[in-house]
Amino acid sequence: MAGEVVERQKAGKGKGHRRPKRRIAIRIDMTPMVDIAFLLLIFYMVSTVFSMPQAMEINLPPKEQEAPVEVAESNLLTLRIDGANQFFWNVGNPAKNLPQMIPSQKGTPDGKYAVNDDSLRTLLKNLNFDNPKLNTLILIRKDARYNSMVDILDEIDLLERSWNAAKAKQLGKKVDQLTPEEKFSYRYAIGDWEDSDDRIIEAAMQARGGVI
Repeated sequence: MAGEVVERQKAGKGKGHRRPKRRIAIRIDMTPMVDIAFLLLIFYMVSTVFSMPQAMEINLPPKEQEAPVEVAESNLLTLRIDGANQFFWNVGNPAKNLPQMIPSQKGTPDGKYAVNDDSLRTLLKNLNFDNPKLNTLILIRKDARYNSMVDILDEIDLLERSWNAAKAKQLGKKVDQLTPEEKFSYRYAIGDWEDSDDRIIEAAMQARGGVI
């Protein structure tokens, strides 16, 4: 039984005294509730779908095809991410053209910097539209967040997809029907952060007055 009622009654102390009220004590059997709890636990363990690890697919050229490529300074966009995950960009020689900071999102906690995705996307789109020969070099400091690199690669992938979708619509084709000449392929490489990059970012911050 789930519960059992037990009546308790105190013996009277003598004649003429008021008859005491009967007290009822309830004893609850917790066994059924424990069974249900274990059944629910087993159900959720069996029916739960675990999230699969997410991976980013990057097509790399075969090693035998790797070769140094000379790029003119005017065709080189450099994106730098420092240890505070601040995004800087410049085209050409950073000594002549100091890196500029990509605007931060508004309303971030404690006023910390967080790159504005719309600003990053617009920058990449406009620079590639103005210069079809543009190449991008991505430099990330070792103590920067891994998500910073993912953000850039995501924006590059989105730019490629949207650009080719618009081109296919303009030509009345499907995206997979675009020729290599018609299809836009973002040209970029990820390089190693060097000590000189720290000095470049320091000079850029001094030019800004150290303001984010």
